[in-house]
Amino acid sequence: MLRKIAIWLTGALLFMTSCSPNMNDDEVVKKEDETANQEPSIVPSYQLSNETYKMILPYKPSAARGLIVSQMGNRLDIDEMEEGLRRHSKEYYDPGTYYFQAGQKLSDDLLLTWLEEDLTDKQIEDEVQARIDKRKEDKKDVNEDIIEEIRKSVIEEETKGLNPALKDNPNESDYRNNPRYLSHILEQNFLKKNKDNTVELVGMSIGLALKSEYRFQTETGGPYYYEKISQEEMLKQGKQMAQTILERIRKMEGLENIPIMFALYREEAQGSSVPGNFVAKTGVEGSDASIGEWDAVKEDYILFPSDEAKEKYYDDTQIVSNFTNEVAQFFPNYVGVIGEGFYINEELKKLTLEIPIEFYGKGEVIGFTQYAYGLAKEMFPDHFDLEIKVTSSEKLESLIYRSAGVSNPTVHIFH
Repeated sequence: MLRKIAIWLTGALLFMTSCSPNMNDDEVVKKEDETANQEPSIVPSYQLSNETYKMILPYKPSAARGLIVSQMGNRLDIDEMEEGLRRHSKEYYDPGTYYFQAGQKLSDDLLLTWLEEDLTDKQIEDEVQARIDKRKEDKKDVNEDIIEEIRKSVIEEETKGLNPALKDNPNESDYRNNPRYLSHILEQNFLKKNKDNTVELVGMSIGLALKSEYRFQTETGGPYYYEKISQEEMLKQGKQMAQTILERIRKMEGLENIPIMFALYREEAQGSSVPGNFVAKTGVEGSDASIGEWDAVKEDYILFPSDEAKEKYYDDTQIVSNFTNEVAQFFPNYVGVIGEGFYINEELKKLTLEIPIEFYGKGEVIGFTQYAYGLAKEMFPDHFDLEIKVTSSEKLESLIYRSAGVSNPTVHIFH
């Protein structure tokens, strides 16, 4: 009997071992620009899903790491900009074929230069004159040819800013007529493995974060002013900037023939409860030096409850409202459900709800989570992803989540 049990346990162990992830299956690859004394790069053999890119390890931070935080004012926009660009890249770079890497080609210093304002004609001439005066001080020759060389040099070196030029000592009208459209430029890289087990850069995605509202001061410490930017004007400016960026990238070593996907992201106003969204994208072949047609992107993040939600998506608003009313009957100290809907082509793809309640014990957490689980099954259709967060003032208490097409949600209660 003991021998039979031992055989059974040995067989079960072998079965479980064969089914468990084997870290030795991870691929060891070499990037084309790695030196001989660098550690080998690893590509994990497993990915979270077919929709998720494998990433090369050890993780290499972006060449412009952290810059996005200082350039975009809303944390929600930062997250959506990064995740959304990767999501849209899947149309051009299949996660089953390509590896993902944070952008390595556009440094923070380079991007900061591109994000500056351009120079006015007067500012260019002032800089030319300053360089001429310096040559005279140094007792160097100055003639028409040298002046022309200086002017070309100033234009080449000093007019890299993609935002509109502002004259010296601008007033309120100058700011309003020349808003700072561009907040940030985000680069993502996509690599492919060769037969000799090396990986090389074979594609890029470039996202441009553009303002929907320009906030400015006319003097340090003075009041803030706001200028709305229409989507039409934002698109016009963004497309022109993308073309300029493409021309500059094509002059960079190793990027002359890289396919590039460009996407334009419209930021929400600072302090918004929902992020902005991508509004246009286009792909450029490796041999192209100009951008052709752009595809409109119809995405939207909607806050529940809100007048916008009621106006655009009345039926969904009613479902969320009915759910809120049912929750209110369970808890007398209930403060309200806050929701966010993500729509593509006016179809709800994901609904996230947060229920902030003051709890007085783990029993209440369990009881309420069971109640909310039942409501979720009964009230929400299964054609979209659903996430319900039950929170207290201290932490996330429980989570109910469900992927589209799944009947029964999954529940996790945190301890």
